[in-house]
Amino acid sequence: MFWVYIKEYTKSNLKIGGHDTHFPDFIFLKKGKGMVSPRFDHLAKNVGLTPIISYGKSWFTMKTMDKKLREEFVKIVGRDCVISEPDAMVDYGHDEFSLRDISRLPDLVVKPRTAGQVAAVLKLADREKIPVTPRGGATGLCGGCVPSYGGVVLSLENMNRVIEIDADNQMAVVEAGVTLHDFEEAVEDAGFYFPPHPGEESALIGGMIATNAGGSRAVKYGVIRNYVRGLEVVTPRGNILSLGGKLIKNSTGYNLLQLMIGSEGTLGVITKAVIQIMTKPAVMRSLVIPFEKFDAAIETVPFLLKRIVPIALEFVPLDVIQITEEHLHKKWPCSQGQTHLLVILDAAGEEEMDRLSQAVAEAALEKGALDVFIADTPKKQDQVLETRSKIYEAIKSQTIEILDISVPRAEIAAHVKRVREVAVKYDIWLPTFGHAGDGNVHTHIMKARSENGKIVPIPESEWREKLDQVRGELYADGRTRGGVISGEHGIGLVKKKYLAYSLSPEQIELMKGIKRVFDPNNILNPGKIFD
Repeated sequence: MFWVYIKEYTKSNLKIGGHDTHFPDFIFLKKGKGMVSPRFDHLAKNVGLTPIISYGKSWFTMKTMDKKLREEFVKIVGRDCVISEPDAMVDYGHDEFSLRDISRLPDLVVKPRTAGQVAAVLKLADREKIPVTPRGGATGLCGGCVPSYGGVVLSLENMNRVIEIDADNQMAVVEAGVTLHDFEEAVEDAGFYFPPHPGEESALIGGMIATNAGGSRAVKYGVIRNYVRGLEVVTPRGNILSLGGKLIKNSTGYNLLQLMIGSEGTLGVITKAVIQIMTKPAVMRSLVIPFEKFDAAIETVPFLLKRIVPIALEFVPLDVIQITEEHLHKKWPCSQGQTHLLVILDAAGEEEMDRLSQAVAEAALEKGALDVFIADTPKKQDQVLETRSKIYEAIKSQTIEILDISVPRAEIAAHVKRVREVAVKYDIWLPTFGHAGDGNVHTHIMKARSENGKIVPIPESEWREKLDQVRGELYADGRTRGGVISGEHGIGLVKKKYLAYSLSPEQIELMKGIKRVFDPNNILNPGKIFD
């Protein structure tokens, strides 16, 4: 174990044993020699040290994960549920964020099977002041499950049971490690429906709840927060909490259930969830509506929403549709115009669906749509939905980052106009599409350019220095429009330095205070959302 005793702590100085020491970011010791580093994460990797920052306390500890401590974790979960070989832990050191700058190997991966094992792992980690990073399906896009300080990755992948589908209460009870795909399959096999579809199908339920995942259907059905009725959560001290239940109404004290949703694994580890499910609509239909100009497409959105409420209402530029067509070797319904609206409807029967479809078509044509294409068979609908869902896959290899700015719906057009200005200013390709019905805009910062429907990579020297400037300008624009920096992806590591673009210092301090109450030793997912 390595100890650095801190008598006074400020941003610029530490007093260690009575001696002033310059403090760029972190300090650690190795073999009795003090070493100062403005980039602790990189140097710490080389010496195998793990930092723990404890709010307001007079110490800063770092300890290696020795054999004895590793064996204590093995005793809790079993040897077959522990990974310690570096090569086998590589996939546990990152999520789907494209730049590996933020990746970090953990010291150990544990894969508990029960809430009791999760509690024991956290009690041990809290006692020894070892950082623990909860991990779901690692489909996140902002480093939320990266073990920034090493320590233990606590993977929920083994807690993958669908415990109950309660038909009478229309509730599902599932463990946190169930994938979205398996959850939806179990719900549909029981004759029900989970409306939001808030993420990649390999995402785990616990991770989606921890980030309050959204998805394209939020315009009608809301986000995952609107469906979570109960949670089993293990606190950093190892206490198991049962929050909520199979309840529609609950006005009993502070709502800790809602506090946990979207907390990104910083306040507790979600181990089980009670989720509201619904009767499946009888009919679904997709409409593709091309417009010559982007502004006309977006102006149609509020006009349309005054008449009907679709499941989803998306805007997509033609250039990324063409790239996706080539990637899938499949055709989109039309190639007219420059911007397309995708409208997805549900209804109780064919007569109602025809009426809704007619209302959409009339509203769109009145606003200048070039045509209205209706995917009125399951095969056509599947093709449209597959193309839309695979756009990111088609451009993923050349995507640096997906921004997740959320603005009021009426501000989408002005925000996208600003995106285009920034693209010209920095000579960078910023394909932008998203959820027109709820104001969540996804701008993709690319390390390539688009030429005649093809993706052409560019050298790193042409985009690396522009990255922070582009982010900053677009986040600033979102702020001026009453928006926030994340609508559904969360903050994690990547966005935390921009948190003040959306939240006041007072709000951030309140959040830090909540973190201190739940996690006084700062062991659980440290360094996420804020420092």
